[in-house]
Amino acid sequence: MECYELIFQRPNKMIYRAGNQKLKMFSDRYPESDILNEALNQVRVEEALRPTAVKAPKLVEVAIYDEKWTIVSEFIEGKTLEECMAECTVDISKHLQRFVEIQLELCRVEVPLLAPLFDKMHRKIDKTRLDDAVREELHQRLDVMPVQDRLCHGDFHPSNIIITPEDAVYVIDWSHVTRGNISADAARTYLSFLCHKRRSLADDYLRLFCSMSGSDEDHVKSWLPLVAAASIDKSVDEREAEFLYGCIK
Repeated sequence: MECYELIFQRPNKMIYRAGNQKLKMFSDRYPESDILNEALNQVRVEEALRPTAVKAPKLVEVAIYDEKWTIVSEFIEGKTLEECMAECTVDISKHLQRFVEIQLELCRVEVPLLAPLFDKMHRKIDKTRLDDAVREELHQRLDVMPVQDRLCHGDFHPSNIIITPEDAVYVIDWSHVTRGNISADAARTYLSFLCHKRRSLADDYLRLFCSMSGSDEDHVKSWLPLVAAASIDKSVDEREAEFLYGCIK
């Protein structure tokens, strides 16, 4: 891959830029079915978002590069919302408001063929190293949560939003997308801020999300143990995993 620019790397995946395309290359340990499912979900989301002001990158192809499965998408030129927030040294409230506006725009979109969030969370909870009794309690708590069919990104964070030079908005990284309760998605975002030691931003985000969506803050927080347990499987390191285990009460 010498002719490509490496822009991101994790243990099981590497992301390159090749001109106007982005190549997401997976390791041999990554299940092929998960790769194909991610590509299919990206197409479904991209099609559903076409009439809206928020877009998803277009899928170009799923191919094999250097004997590795690769998802090829259009490369979106611009700054992430995370970068915009970092450059704002005085008041980031306008960026935080835009962040929530984008999230609420997404949740209005219907993508009925996406997998249900509840099913995915039940599977992820079973993969944790929690005691059987704790896992059973989490399953029971999840079963009585309100059911919705909203578009849930699954990793909605300012680094996954790109603002183009023309001020267009693109949301990237749809590998965790489901349809379900938007409060669960908000709880995941809140946990992500906390995990990166951004307590003040996490609290500001939650207040703004609840105000703009009409959600109850206590209800969103009631999702935290469930979302934490369901997120452990995709934690990037032991520190993050231990943080998530500590959120389960």
